[in-house]
Amino acid sequence: MDTDVLDIDTARRRIVDLTDDVRSFCSAHQDGLCNVFVPHATAGIAIIETGAGSDDDLLDTLERLLPRDDRYRHAHGAPGHGADHVLPALVSPSVTVPVQGGKPLLGTWQSVVLVDLNSDNPQRKVRLSFIGA
Repeated sequence: MDTDVLDIDTARRRIVDLTDDVRSFCSAHQDGLCNVFVPHATAGIAIIETGAGSDDDLLDTLERLLPRDDRYRHAHGAPGHGADHVLPALVSPSVTVPVQGGKPLLGTWQSVVLVDLNSDNPQRKVRLSFIGA
């Protein structure tokens, strides 16, 4: 298994497009699977369309589903931080993408993104792992 770790700053963006990083990582390989994993308890990885409003729609939806208030038992950090710990149950901490000829087999409008609503910790690591066929 080949692996690499990306350092991502989410201070200015709640959704960060990782697609170019995934493509670059996969280009050094042939056929197999690429796993994208965020080893944090308050972030997730998703495959969505970006740039056409879907990323903002995702943020709006998550904010409605996970309101920032005092309802959470996990209650340290910024107000509503407990919601950050529920996020990975809705947005998985990993996705696996098939790779053929060094290219991730994403659909035309699909992008791999990091989703991070946690303002308390904007420094994230994302692990890319490749397993050959």
